Amino acid sequence: MGYYRPPPPGREVAIAEHACLKYSGRVGRSATAKSLDESAIRLAVVAHIRHVETDYDALLGSGYDRHEARAAVEPTVSRVLARWEAQP
Repeated sequence: MGYYRPPPPGREVAIAEHACLKYSGRVGRSATAKSLDESAIRLAVVAHIRHVETDYDALLGSGYDRHEARAAVEPTVSRVLARWEAQP
């Protein structure tokens, strides 16, 4: 997976709050995330990108199922993640 670079400054709190909502079943509530496992953190960042940087939620609202919506926004998620990882 390589060295993980964090999102742009100012996004950390929003990502953590979203990932760690109590009773959500989200990645931040898992034992892996609580140990700050790199893969769990990356999953939380990807979820943040999906919800904030794409039209994922709109697709869900228009009738796409979760898998279809994720597939539709995956290219955008990948581009944003690559841009964030390229930052010094």
